[in-house]
Amino acid sequence: MKSFEEYKESGLFDELQLEKIEQGLEKGLDVSIYAKPEFHHYQMYQIIEGLEDGIDVSIYAKPEFDDWQMTQIKAGILNKVDVNIYANTKYNGDQMLQIRLGLREGLDISWYADPIYDEMQMYQIRLGLEDGIDVKIYAKPELNSSQMYQIRLGIIGGFKNEISEYAKPEFDAEQLWQIRCGFTDGFDEDDISEYAKPEYSWEQMLKMRVELLEEFLELVNK
Repeated sequence: MKSFEEYKESGLFDELQLEKIEQGLEKGLDVSIYAKPEFHHYQMYQIIEGLEDGIDVSIYAKPEFDDWQMTQIKAGILNKVDVNIYANTKYNGDQMLQIRLGLREGLDISWYADPIYDEMQMYQIRLGLEDGIDVKIYAKPELNSSQMYQIRLGIIGGFKNEISEYAKPEFDAEQLWQIRCGFTDGFDEDDISEYAKPEYSWEQMLKMRVELLEEFLELVNK
């Protein structure tokens, strides 16, 4: 095993990298695994932690994984999930996080473990799976995470069939919010269809919804 002085005299490492190499040597770790110029010191840190935990770091001790990706793979190994499912550079660290959390909970991550979804879309799909709702209503690449969020809340609120009619990209998140609030207000589909139209801005929808609510309250109070 090389000495610290040999690594230092090689001229291949910066001060922060040398600091991590020295730490590893002091702890009796096999620093040859990470004492390579291509590893940033943040990456070295994740490898050191894995070595200290006694796990197989070879799965993620690769320059192509940044330190956040390494963190998620390391955590997955410690969680005893199948990290081979996501230890792939096609996923960024945040996507890996959502896949790992789903695997940890025993969820069917096939719904979102695909690079066509960004990490926030994955998050909304994972939460839906955790809630036990029918995520196929909104697990669509063409819907952004904010749209997914409003649809998910509508399903949780008991309006699965109603809100699914509006789970379309032409309705933005703010419009979906007003549509969802209409169902929460107790309006029927005919009432909501009066303002649930893509050509109306969410502010227009809000005004029309409030007017409907006022009319409804007037009838109730008669």
